[in-house]
Amino acid sequence: MRIEIRKYELLLQHPFGISRETHVTQNTMIVSLSHHGKTGYGESTSNPYYHITVESMKAEIAAVQNQIETYEFDTPERFHSHLKKLGLQNFTLCALDLAAHDLYGKLLDKPLYEIWETDPLKYPITNYTIGIDTISKMVEKLKEKPWPVYKIKLGTPDDVAIVTELRKHTDSVFRIDANCAWTAEETIGNAPLLKDLGVEFLEQPLKADDWKGMERVKKDSVLPVIADESCIEERDVEKCSTYFDGINIKLTKCGGLTPALRMIKKGRDLGLKIMVGCMTESSVGISAIAQLLPQLDYVDMDGAMLLKEDIAHGVTVKNNGEIVFPTTAGSGITLK
Repeated sequence: MRIEIRKYELLLQHPFGISRETHVTQNTMIVSLSHHGKTGYGESTSNPYYHITVESMKAEIAAVQNQIETYEFDTPERFHSHLKKLGLQNFTLCALDLAAHDLYGKLLDKPLYEIWETDPLKYPITNYTIGIDTISKMVEKLKEKPWPVYKIKLGTPDDVAIVTELRKHTDSVFRIDANCAWTAEETIGNAPLLKDLGVEFLEQPLKADDWKGMERVKKDSVLPVIADESCIEERDVEKCSTYFDGINIKLTKCGGLTPALRMIKKGRDLGLKIMVGCMTESSVGISAIAQLLPQLDYVDMDGAMLLKEDIAHGVTVKNNGEIVFPTTAGSGITLK
């Protein structure tokens, strides 16, 4: 098996702001795994919150490249176990695991959703994210992209005013992501106001480790709350089931499709709503997420839609939210 690594700087259509940062580009690492004439592609983005850079991921892979390339590839699950034993952290694991799944599907000449025996005709519509900006700019972004479901990034002194103004310009469903910026008091107080403004749920309003605050929110919030930063890995799912109504699984954070599939099952068994989110990936990462769509209640896979120019062909999202799966096997990815 042959491995190749590429670094890309993805340019965003607009500055993308959340409660803790704003950026205009996104660095990402694309990994390709080639075996028996087929090539699979995977992706992981850099992330300052988790202290991840493309260089740190590349260095991890370089240190064990021989063990990866000499591995007798059979299934993605066994390959993931092999990588875990090599000590790779989750972002690096994700890129390799996504490439392994894409490769596996291409070797079998089947899309992943078919290998998993799920129905691609049943899927939730992805939200489109409006990052933090001036209210006028946020309205402008919303008008520029009419969409059935919006995720609104908040964490400012004017959060309710922002949603009030945005509501004047669309009847679409709103989801709120405060990225750990609120207190329990703010969350409980904002929830009824936001519910009246057509908000469906709140995503990670409190700091990731504020379990006492989340206990209060779970009890008193009139809106459902979805865990993001509080739910990183498989071991977090059970704890989150006590404090949240659902979980947002990020492939980069949990280590790829292999653990994500287990997290989906465990979350379902615990009665949680299941969402999968993205990290402003290209169509490489987004196409991998799309393979999970039939298993999800909610999805945030607008990463490639936020880019000025994509670097890959794969699953595409039409303007009405319809998903178009390519005829290519695996995750359906080809690099441009």
